[in-house]
Amino acid sequence: MTQVSTRTGVTEAPRKARRASGAGAVMCFDVQVRRVQRLSENFQRITFAGPGLSEFGVQGQTHDLRIKVVVPSVAADGTRIPLPAFDCSDTAWYRNWLQLDSAVRGSMRTYTVRAARCSAAEPEIDVDFVLHFDEEGRGGPASSWAAAAKPGDRVSIIGPNAAHCVTAESYGGIEWRPGMARHILLAGDETAVPAITAILESLPADVTGHALLEVPAATDEQQVSTESSVRVTWLARSGRPHGELLEAAVREAVALPGWASVDGGPVPPARPLIEDVNVDETILWETPQRLGAAVVKATPNPETPAGALPFYAWIAGEAAMVRGLRRYLVSEAGIDRKQVAFMGYWRAGRAES
Repeated sequence: MTQVSTRTGVTEAPRKARRASGAGAVMCFDVQVRRVQRLSENFQRITFAGPGLSEFGVQGQTHDLRIKVVVPSVAADGTRIPLPAFDCSDTAWYRNWLQLDSAVRGSMRTYTVRAARCSAAEPEIDVDFVLHFDEEGRGGPASSWAAAAKPGDRVSIIGPNAAHCVTAESYGGIEWRPGMARHILLAGDETAVPAITAILESLPADVTGHALLEVPAATDEQQVSTESSVRVTWLARSGRPHGELLEAAVREAVALPGWASVDGGPVPPARPLIEDVNVDETILWETPQRLGAAVVKATPNPETPAGALPFYAWIAGEAAMVRGLRRYLVSEAGIDRKQVAFMGYWRAGRAES
C-alpha cells in the first residue's frame, strides 16, 4: 500500500509498519488537507487526499459511514505535534491508540464521510465538520483544528479497508439499512446533516417520506440532490432549545397512531413500553441489527424480520434529543423497534471520541 509522503517527525519505519497493518477491516490512513470550503457559519467541508485512500472504503454506497479523525495536539509554542503511528491491525486498535503518550497522540473524534472518490487517480474524501464554539469562542480540539485547517495540514483517518469490507455489514460503521422499506423518516440535528444528505443522494426514485434536519441557523441550509420523493425540511433553531423543532416535526411526520401514518404498516396489538436510557451514563445506540432476541420477541411483529416492513426511520444527533424521539416513536406511536435506528452521536457537555 502506498501512503502519503513522510510527515515531519515520522520515520520510515513506522510508515512501513502502518502499511503492513492493512489485513483487517480497519486501517489507519495518513492524509493531508487538499481543500477547505466554508459551507456556512457552522459547517466547514474539508477534503482529504493521499494515495493510500485508494484502499479506503466499502463496496457500494457509503451512506452514513463513520470514521475516526485524529487531529494533532498543539504544543506550548502553538505548533502542531506530529501524530505518532500506532497499530491498527486488530480489533484492539483503539486501546493501542490510548496507550500512546496523551501529550502527542492527538485527539480522536467520530465523523461521517460526506463523499468519497477513492477510485480516482488522486483519491480523496470529503468530511463536513460542525464548528462548535461557545460564546467566548472556545471549541473542542476537532472544531478548533477544522476552523483553522489549510491545505497541506496532516491528520490520521481510521476507516474501512476496501479489500476486506465487501459489504456494509463487514464494517461496523454503517447503520443505514432500510431493507425493503420505501417510506422513510430521516431526522437529526447538525451533527447528522452529513449522513442524512449523503443518504438522500443515494435513494432511488420510488422512496417517499420525510428528511428533517435541525440546524443552528437558516444560513446552514444546504442544497440537497436526491432522485427520491422524500420531502426535505430544514429547521433553523435560531436560539430555540436544541431539539424542540425536530421533535415537533417528527410528531407531525409520524402522527398518532403511528402504524396508520407510515404507509399502511401492520397494526400493533399494543403500544410497547421501552426501557429508559440514562444518557449521562451510557451511549444511546439502538439499531435493528443490534437488537437482542428478547427485545425482538417483545416487538409488535416479532415474526417479521428487520428490513421486511414498509417503513424505516433513522434518527441521530444529541443523545437526550434522540432518547425523546425514541420514546415517542416506540412507546407512543407504536413503531416496531425493528423499523428504527436511534443513534446518540453526542452528549451535551461531554467530549465523545
